Amino acid sequence: MKRKLLAFSLASGLLASMMTSNLVAAEAANNPDTEEWIELFNGKDLSNWSPKVRGYPLGENPFNTFRVENGIMEARYDQYTEFDKRFGHIFYNGGPFSHYKILVEYRFVGEQVKGGPAWAYRNNGIMYHTQDPKTMTVEQDFPGSMEYQLLGGNGKDPRTTGNLCTPGTHVVFNGKFTEDHIINSTSDTYHGDQWVTAELVVHGSEKAEHFINGKKVLEYTGLQWDDRTPNGSGYIALQAESHPTDFRKVRLLNLEGCMDKKAKNYKSYFVKNNPKVCQF
Repeated sequence: MKRKLLAFSLASGLLASMMTSNLVAAEAANNPDTEEWIELFNGKDLSNWSPKVRGYPLGENPFNTFRVENGIMEARYDQYTEFDKRFGHIFYNGGPFSHYKILVEYRFVGEQVKGGPAWAYRNNGIMYHTQDPKTMTVEQDFPGSMEYQLLGGNGKDPRTTGNLCTPGTHVVFNGKFTEDHIINSTSDTYHGDQWVTAELVVHGSEKAEHFINGKKVLEYTGLQWDDRTPNGSGYIALQAESHPTDFRKVRLLNLEGCMDKKAKNYKSYFVKNNPKVCQF
């Protein structure tokens, strides 16, 4: 009898704990201030991603360039004999996105592949507001996009990360239109194989802010294509420019949604209203 009472007591406690956890989770989801991040990388495989390597069509992954090992998305070159200008990108299959935050944890490892350009040493990027990857040509090096540049140090010299590169695009910096291809940030230099957290906050074509390890290091406005038309949305990709790189976390917070406070899915952090998605 005592054993039955003990078992019943344990089962009741477990059920109560589960109900409490579910209630807390439900309350958090319904809280308009609770941020609902989307894990773009699931830590298991590349099922939500499509590689695009120069010289190959979208969807092919030559030489196993992109892979997942131990919960980490890796860009690797151990099956290459030489780089041969095979600039790579791996696109998230969702999108397009316009107003959002994206957070990426990355690090550079190992040695650059033979034949990689000197400027690509410990150099990759987060490509955002990109052209539709389906429109890229087989021989295209880089997608038209804004690039949040990721750089690593050489062990002694200063080298900022979180810079901006503009393949096929331009911005307004410090209040002036510029055609500079690279705008450097004010970040520290990160040598060796240490993990670094890169965060981007972008509001359509209006403005973008770069953060490194929680510190704002760059801001610009007027995101636009070469023809001066606004670049207000697009797709997201991670680069593979010839140096082995690890990506441990890739997550996105959509800043576009229902801004009607009466709606069930209203969030206080939305900055762009989309009344079509409101739920009542």
